[in-house]
Amino acid sequence: MRYEGNIFRPPSEAYSLLVQVTIGCTHNKCTFCSMYKDKKFRIRDPKEVLEDLAWARRAYRRVERIFLCDGDALALTNAKLLPILEFISENFPECQRVTAYARSTDVLRKSEEELRELRQAGITLVYIGAESGSDEVLKQINKGETRQQLIAGVRKAEACGIKASVTFISGIAGKAGWEDHAVQTGTMISEMEPSYVGLLTLMVDPDVPIAEEIRTGRLQLLSPEEVLEETELLLENTKVSRPCVFRSNHASNYLSLRGTLPQDKEAMLKMIHRAMADHGMLKDERFRAL
Repeated sequence: MRYEGNIFRPPSEAYSLLVQVTIGCTHNKCTFCSMYKDKKFRIRDPKEVLEDLAWARRAYRRVERIFLCDGDALALTNAKLLPILEFISENFPECQRVTAYARSTDVLRKSEEELRELRQAGITLVYIGAESGSDEVLKQINKGETRQQLIAGVRKAEACGIKASVTFISGIAGKAGWEDHAVQTGTMISEMEPSYVGLLTLMVDPDVPIAEEIRTGRLQLLSPEEVLEETELLLENTKVSRPCVFRSNHASNYLSLRGTLPQDKEAMLKMIHRAMADHGMLKDERFRAL
């Protein structure tokens, strides 16, 4: 496989074949993110993509999952995506799912017919970084999307048969905004009702803009105990009517939580309360990672 620059994928795609269909991220301005700073967004030559897939078919006996890189592969038009998906379907009959990162605005730009066409062609799930349910926080981190756009994008994808895995970041609002962030994120999850929610905890590369906010004191980081309080408030404000897999077991998290909402909500809250009383349950700072 040929790759350009650093390659990123969600933790759940650890065993997937990674194929670059775009280079970089269309937005690439979030203040907390360092993922695609080494490249400028462009659409990769479709011929190169198909050549890499053909190489993978010769090299790997069985490929059950394929993840389309980079930052938001759904920015591609269906005219460019469908030939890639058709090649996968014809040459990797054992492939069980094709997934990609996406921005909600990518989803909203496509018609329902186009999204159903992509689902029929093999895209089963998209990963969307919402980061926060608060419009104020979204502005502060220069997300480039609003609360309502994020909700609408997830609901549209889900309605068209494409599951959404939505990521939020604990501590992203700092000490001044943690309550607003927690409440608004909980109500956002309740409104969008995604199939999956992933909760990470803020870790900062020294070269990203938000690092300067921390150095100057404009953003004060939460302590591990305060992160627990924030997570507790988030869960208390999350009220979904259909199953939503909730995971807070990323390497960045202080406390690992796993469950399905709404049925496991009380059990996860009890786990948080136990950790509040016993700080020994929290991951040591030395073992956290992005």
